[in-house]
Formats: sequence, structure tokens, C-alpha cells
Amino acid sequence: MDWMEPIPALFLFILMVSFVLKLGTFGEKSSQNFPPGPRPLPLIGNLHIIDRKRPHRTMLKLSKQYGPVFSIQMGPRKAVVLTGYETVKEALVNQADAFADRPTFALFQELAEGFGVILSNGENWKVMRRFVVSTLRAYGMGKRTIEDRIVEECSVLINKFESYEGNPFETTTIMNAAVANIIVALLLDKRFDYEDPTYIRLLKLVNESALLFGSFSVMLYNMFPALDFLLGARKTVMQNRGEMFTIINPTFIKHLRDLDENDQRSFIDSFLIQQQEEEKKKKTNAYFHNKNLKAVVANLFAAGMETTSTTLCWGLLLMMKYPEIQRKVQEEIAKVVGSSQPRIEHRTKMPYTDAVIHEILRFSNIVPTNMPHATAADVTLNGYFIPKGTFIIPLLASVLHDESQWEKPHKFYPEHFLNSEGKFVKRDAFMPFSAGRRACIGETLAKMELFLFFTSLLQKFTFQPPPGTSQEDLDLTPAVGFTTPPMPYQLCALPRF
Repeated sequence: MDWMEPIPALFLFILMVSFVLKLGTFGEKSSQNFPPGPRPLPLIGNLHIIDRKRPHRTMLKLSKQYGPVFSIQMGPRKAVVLTGYETVKEALVNQADAFADRPTFALFQELAEGFGVILSNGENWKVMRRFVVSTLRAYGMGKRTIEDRIVEECSVLINKFESYEGNPFETTTIMNAAVANIIVALLLDKRFDYEDPTYIRLLKLVNESALLFGSFSVMLYNMFPALDFLLGARKTVMQNRGEMFTIINPTFIKHLRDLDENDQRSFIDSFLIQQQEEEKKKKTNAYFHNKNLKAVVANLFAAGMETTSTTLCWGLLLMMKYPEIQRKVQEEIAKVVGSSQPRIEHRTKMPYTDAVIHEILRFSNIVPTNMPHATAADVTLNGYFIPKGTFIIPLLASVLHDESQWEKPHKFYPEHFLNSEGKFVKRDAFMPFSAGRRACIGETLAKMELFLFFTSLLQKFTFQPPPGTSQEDLDLTPAVGFTTPPMPYQLCALPRF
């Protein structure tokens, strides 16, 4: 179906009005030596050639025509797309400071108002990022204390899987709940029951917004904010944000009421203590205010749940799809761990399992376009001049599936991370958590969670498709969204002992 077909005449009229009122960029000449790209149409730029559901596929095709650095016109705004490991590394790692900003999109501004850590820039971003990293480490990220929390949650998750007695069930909500409880432990020093209706609602709000965030409707809104009354996705995302804050606001009030400087129990406690310190000093450039608190908690809850649980859902689907790989993982668990509880200390002794987890992350490619970047200064990349403030898309899909870096880039192949002796090897092009200044803050925590949840589940269960479904029937087509989970599926968790 042609991409313009469902767009009514009113929509086109509003686009033209927006063009007349707001867009002067099409009449401007591109900066000298700006990256090349497809010729844009008036008003819509290159939107007519973009795959609405999976824009990264269009960008991968364009990179073959225009090279690893090219431009694309997103409505009124020029974007520069970076593809391939070498190019993305040069930008995000070797020229990290120049590519460290976030672009100022309409929805970004409405969602975060310049606060938090994921969508903010400048000094606010630096202060919040430093605080988040140091505070999460203080509460156990990457340490034995949080490992113990994950192990406890593994036991609850195993009991939940056992309750289905080998019958088919869908895993998404359960996996979300289990993984989210780890970040909840750091944020609130508590956990939620998987059946808690408020908790389930919170998880659904995050999931729905993550899918909508990558929708064509949101893309159009960011390009043409005047069209907000025609685009339902933006409205839903903002409503979800409001409902999420309504749910968590009482938590802030309770923590403030019970706050004890000498007995800080959670991330929120530490933030509130910093807030009181700023108030005592009467700082005019305060950062530890309620808007930053709300934004940071929302950032951490969403990021701490969505990507890790999505990766685990991909992992179980791939184990059903490739039962011989599942069997090898189980054999290694039996050899190294036995019937004991898997711990992080076992990881170095389990190269095959470690390779499988890394390959799940690479193959699933759950954030194909990466979070958008912007240039913080004028910069030259691959001989092209890119002005300050340019919208940058460092295409992670092109790195994780780079044909020059991976032997079988489009296949699920754990041997990508094993040498000829069967030992685990790191790969430079392994960037599922991005790289540089904006690399995922929770990478260490995510890797710990993935190893412990995955090995604990594979130790206790063999995962098979429901009766009547074969391995060939299992669909590896990702769902549509900013993050790309597998299509909903059911599985049978058969006890191994």
C-alpha cells in the first residue's frame, strides 16, 4: 500500500500550512560538503521512501547507495545516518563529546522538559548522569547485594513458571514484572507481586509507550508538531506519562515523610537528601528538584525493565527455535553449576552460555535505530562536515549485523563469541548498549540480570513450543516499536527434574 494512501486531504492541507509557516530549510542550500543523500521532496523530505514500520531497513538500503555516512530529510529536518561498526565507533567513541547531545524534538521536550538523564543535555545531563551512576553503584549495581536480589527474584519467577505445570503460557508480562522488580529494589527498596494490579498497569504503560515511541505517528509529530490533533500516538504517550506519575507520586511523598539521612534505603532517598542539601544552601542553579526526580525515576524504570525483559523473551523464543543450542547450554549448566543456584562467579566457567547470551543480544537487535543523538559542536566525520545541532542516527542494526564484522550476521550463531578452542571472546562490534558518552548506564546490571535469569530458567526447564507448533512455525519477525520485542508467543516450560 502506498504510504500516502491513508492520509486524508485535511492532513495534507495542515502539512502545507505547516510548511508555509515554519519551514524555510528547503530553500536553503546544504552546508558545503554535507553528507549526500536521496533528493528530498518539498514539505515531506524523504518521508515517502521510509519504511513506516521499520525505518532502519530503509536506512540500511540507503547506506549501500550513499555510503556509511549519509543524510536523509525527515520532513523539515535533516538527519545524518551513521552505519557500520567503524563509522559508529569513530563518532560515538573517538569523537564522543561532539556526538553526545540529544536532539530537541517536540515529544522529547514534552516528555522530559529537559530534565532526567536520557533526554536531557548540558549540565543537567552531566549532573544527573553522575548522580545516577554513583548512587546505583552505592546501592549494589554490579555487586553482591544486587546479585542476591536477582537470585531471590529468579526463585519467584521459577515458581511462577512451575505453576503452569507444563501448559502453554505467554511470558511477556511475567518477565516484565520479574525484571522490573530489580530496578524497583534499587529505586524503592521493595518488590511487587506479579499479580499486583497497580504494578501490572505500570508495566503496561511503559510497554505501550515504548512501542508507540517508535511509531510513524510519533515520527510525524516530531517533524510537524502542528499536527498533534491528528496524531493519536503522541496523545497516548503523554497520557501514559501522566498516569505513570499519578501512580508513583504517593511513593515520593511516603519517602519524603519517612526520610532519615542516617538510614538511606534507596535511590529516591538519596535524591531527596541531595534535594534538602540544595535547599539548605539556597542554590540558584539547583538540579535536585521534583521534575528531575520524576524524570530520572521514569527513565530508570523504563530502561531498567523494557530492554532486559525483551532480551529474555527473545532468548526463550530462540531456545525453542534451536533446541540443540538449548541442550548445549543445559549441559554446560549441569557441568559447572550442577543443582546449585547459578551465580555470577560461574560466568567465566561457562563460555558457551555466555556466548549464547551475547548472541541473543546481537541477533535480537532490540533498539535498531539507537536513541537519537545530536552534534554538540561542528564536526568532520569521514571527510564530511556536520554542523552543530544536527540530528544523528547511529544505526545499531548496522553494527550488530555488519557483514565485515560477523561471520553470519543474519543468523543466530553463538560461535561469533567463541574461538577455535571454545573459549569466550569479546567482539569490538558488540554494541547492543550503544557506546560513548550516552552508552547505557545500566549495562553492568543488565548483563548480570540476563546471565542469572537465563541460566536459572534453563537449569530448571526445557522450553518447547505448544503442542501442534513446530520449531519451523516459530516466528522470529520482531514486533514494531522503538524497541523490537518478538511477536507475542506462548511456550511450555517443562521441568527438568
